[in-house]
Amino acid sequence: MAIINLKINSKDYSIDVDPQMPLLWAIRDFVGLKGTKYGCGIAQCGACTVHLNGQPVRSCSLPVAAVANKNITTIEGLSEDNSHPVQKAWIEEQVPQCGYCQSGQIMAAAALLSKNASPNDADIDAAMQGHICRCGTYPRIKRAIKKASENKS
Repeated sequence: MAIINLKINSKDYSIDVDPQMPLLWAIRDFVGLKGTKYGCGIAQCGACTVHLNGQPVRSCSLPVAAVANKNITTIEGLSEDNSHPVQKAWIEEQVPQCGYCQSGQIMAAAALLSKNASPNDADIDAAMQGHICRCGTYPRIKRAIKKASENKS
């Protein structure tokens, strides 16, 4: 066990955990933010995506020791009131069906738009590759990303 200092959504947390604990469990079980979801545990589905220093990462396979004192943003940190352009577009396009994968999808889309304000279809496909939606809402996801891009510009 070790004291690990995490900076999540601009707040500082000190937690006493195994340094090899996946970031996902620290976020959910020790910090209490439940928006980041467990999907597969092997970084293949994207449900656990968060931003690490602005880059999308899979939190289920990232040890907390590797992210100490770095800026971590979870779905709760995008906005307090769903006013982020991606969240607004998700609502307008009625993207979620079951909703389980959506926090990871939104985090990946937000990271894409922070780097590329006007992505084309190929850019969107590349950024969202590996984010699995069991309900198959991919066309709505793509429409929402395009809408968020238009609203952000």
